[in-house]
Amino acid sequence: MGRMGLPLSLALCHIYPLAAQNKVILPDSIPWMLSDSLMRGDILQIGYATGDRRTVAGSVDQISEKRMNKGMISNPLNSINGQVAGVSMLPGREAMLNSVRVRGTTSLTGGNDPLVIIDGVFADLSTLSMIFPADIESFTILKDASETAQYGARGASGVIKVSTKQGHSGSFSLSYDGNFSVESIYKNMKMLSGDAFRSVAHEHGISILDLGYDTNFPEEITRMGWVQNHHVAFGGGTESSYYRASLALLNRKDVVKSSDYRNYMAKIDITQRAFNDRLRFDLGVMGAVRKSNNLVDTQKTFYSAAAFNPTFPAHKNETGGWDQVTTASWITNPLAWMEVSDEESNAHFNAHLKMELVLTPHLVFSAFGSYLYNVIDNGQYLPTTVWAHGQAYRGEQKVEDVLGNVMLNFNRAFGKHKLDALLLGEAQQRVMSGFHTTVTNFTTDKFGFHNLQAGAVRLWEGTGSYYENPRLASFLGRVNYVYDDRYVATVNMRTDASSKVGRNHRWGFFPSLSAAWILSEENFMKSFYWLNNLKLRFGYGYSGNQDAIDSYNSLQLVKPNGVVSSGGDPTVTMGLIRNANPDLRWEVKRTMNVGLDAAFWDGRAIFTFDYYHSVTDDMLYQYDVSVPPFAYNKLLANLGSMRNSGVELGFGFTPLRKKDMELNVNVNVTFQRNKLLSLSGMYNGEYMSAPQYTPIAD
Repeated sequence: MGRMGLPLSLALCHIYPLAAQNKVILPDSIPWMLSDSLMRGDILQIGYATGDRRTVAGSVDQISEKRMNKGMISNPLNSINGQVAGVSMLPGREAMLNSVRVRGTTSLTGGNDPLVIIDGVFADLSTLSMIFPADIESFTILKDASETAQYGARGASGVIKVSTKQGHSGSFSLSYDGNFSVESIYKNMKMLSGDAFRSVAHEHGISILDLGYDTNFPEEITRMGWVQNHHVAFGGGTESSYYRASLALLNRKDVVKSSDYRNYMAKIDITQRAFNDRLRFDLGVMGAVRKSNNLVDTQKTFYSAAAFNPTFPAHKNETGGWDQVTTASWITNPLAWMEVSDEESNAHFNAHLKMELVLTPHLVFSAFGSYLYNVIDNGQYLPTTVWAHGQAYRGEQKVEDVLGNVMLNFNRAFGKHKLDALLLGEAQQRVMSGFHTTVTNFTTDKFGFHNLQAGAVRLWEGTGSYYENPRLASFLGRVNYVYDDRYVATVNMRTDASSKVGRNHRWGFFPSLSAAWILSEENFMKSFYWLNNLKLRFGYGYSGNQDAIDSYNSLQLVKPNGVVSSGGDPTVTMGLIRNANPDLRWEVKRTMNVGLDAAFWDGRAIFTFDYYHSVTDDMLYQYDVSVPPFAYNKLLANLGSMRNSGVELGFGFTPLRKKDMELNVNVNVTFQRNKLLSLSGMYNGEYMSAPQYTPIAD
């Protein structure tokens, strides 16, 4: 598939001149495009804490807007693809990604996606796709447990912190950027044309159903695709009150005729300072609506397009249906698949409010609260041309998340000593609910999934609903000490309590320790004038993973399992859904990291090295168990372990650096190895083990 794009950007700034001025001075850049981190120099946000980039002891990488990939970017993470060693991304459809891994896979049944935090709001990869890339100021990736331990039970797979652009004081500013590109199929499989198909059949004496046409079905189901993005941002304000707002549209027509995508996004951030900057409020609101039409069965569609009889027409027959090859059960007229409706609507809203109060010059109190609401509506209709009697599906999923925390931060420098510490208390509650229903036996395809009463049969097993309400309480203590800008030590202590784990293991403890030695600040290194920075890092810590545990996995549950007749009336029967496991606990990853950072010739050349070794213990797996003594034949238990190790190398070189131009060359290389150590052990006196061989297909 080929793509050609045309970008366009425009910036307008209105400056109100002072009375003594006789001309309008246009700035070199729009004010809000200067990030806080750039304004403060080397200040870096590291989880809940802030610190000097030069004295960071953990494995942390920050990608500013300057380093982000440019061009046609549909997903924000595509803007950092290839920029960070140890972070791998597999592209998916539209603005979504199939998978993102930070230092590989660390769990078999648990979530391996990194924790995503957007302006302090806990989110996921799907939520991140709701942000327009031009609204992002920087990405901060926490990779080793010495820093991810700040997030305890949620940090085992790494953390990606996203900071969006905020308002700045100054005159009103307006910017627009947009782009347009087209897509086309670069190459298709070379299949027989209708004439060639007839000729080959005649030569070999094969009887075929010849309808007299010459149809290229792979071309019939595709088209010239296009993508257009539009983004408008504006902001301004005074020294004590300022704002930034943006509107964006991402619209895409895929090369497959039945597939398209639209994303509407809006965002506003307001900052208010008071009492000589001793009090500060930050309010952020973001909303997005994503609508898509999806291709239901990609494999069957393209297989049918390549293998379908090319003598069939590219239009419907006299009865209004599509001609089919009835003797080929796995091949359907591909044009019939273009009439399948598979629509998804994803509406997202989140808001957060942060308050900072300077109690003393060295002590700051802050409170943060966020609310997130997300609803996904799905509708699918398989017409009678591809599904006997037709089938309709409707479903809805809702997520509502509330988070709040309070933090006390101490920061002081005295002599050669620098000390910063924080205490945090945090609570989070999430409500997840949904339902779905499936209907079959339609007499007409006219209604699609918009009128389920048009289907005569409602499948009992095709209807369901759910409700979950997990909660998490957390406490964090962190101390960072720097001596003479040469020696750094950091300690994190996080404890989490989750409603998901068994009653015998409600609380988990996740400590970490990291240290750094900045050799370039030593006197014996001063003679190496070409060496700007040389830092040796070490870190060790624990982080957890609770994503493998559903809300009620530790409890004995029952569910409807059938319908029987009782006194002539249909009655739903109940049955056990799983065994209770009060010892269900977190998966825990222990990670050791050794790293080296170096910069040469005024930063024109940089080099980074990291070696990490991690072991995941108490890994969750679904085991077969005997009945009795167990009431059900499956049990989720913490018996497995996995090892993950690797080397990350980063090289950067700036051969050209002038006032208006800079050329950067960056190379990242990652070597990684995973090994499953064990999936067996003892549980309550019974030995359990995974099967030696697991079938992947019947």
